Amino acid sequence: MLVTDVHDALPGGSSLLRNEPVQARSSARLTGLLDAAAAIIDEIGYERLTTAMVAERAGASIGTVYRYFPDRIAVVDALALRCVQRLTNRVAEALEAEDVDDWRRAVDLVVDAKVALYRDEPGFRAIRFSDAPDAGSPQATSTLSPFAEAVLGLFEQRFGVVRDAESELAVQVVVEIGVSLLARAFLSGGAGDERFVDECRRVSKAYLEAHLTVR
Repeated sequence: MLVTDVHDALPGGSSLLRNEPVQARSSARLTGLLDAAAAIIDEIGYERLTTAMVAERAGASIGTVYRYFPDRIAVVDALALRCVQRLTNRVAEALEAEDVDDWRRAVDLVVDAKVALYRDEPGFRAIRFSDAPDAGSPQATSTLSPFAEAVLGLFEQRFGVVRDAESELAVQVVVEIGVSLLARAFLSGGAGDERFVDECRRVSKAYLEAHLTVR
């Protein structure tokens, strides 16, 4: 799925942006900035990313970048949210295609989708899906990362998994495990080490089995 609208690019709201694009041209410009950031991150890592680099790669002025993003961190955060949306969309499509009725099979599809994006989505390998924005702030009501929130919401709505403190912690723990194992699987690049991918599936399902309750 190609993201051409800001609300697709930034699921859960667009508070990271200075201005929300309301026209197709502005949405396309935002997409171009994020695509440029993703390509640069693949080449040199997000630590060295600058807004000037994003502007140059996208063929835009630095003022255009700052029109949407206050700083480089906001660019990375927006790219991460877009990756979460693309991953969530891919999982949803796989679930519908198979008409899955068991959360255990859903775990397999989540891992499969993430592996596929590791292989072909620019910038994806640099995204930390365990990060929970503003989790330490006094206003925070949940320590779930956006990806963990999406997974638990899917489990709750589709499979009747009970949402409580235990299931929230369990899903976040599994996201942390997945981040580590899949990062290790793709440490040397390429298609990934299937041994670590298989262990990611096995360990995730075994851990969740002990902590999830289905109505």
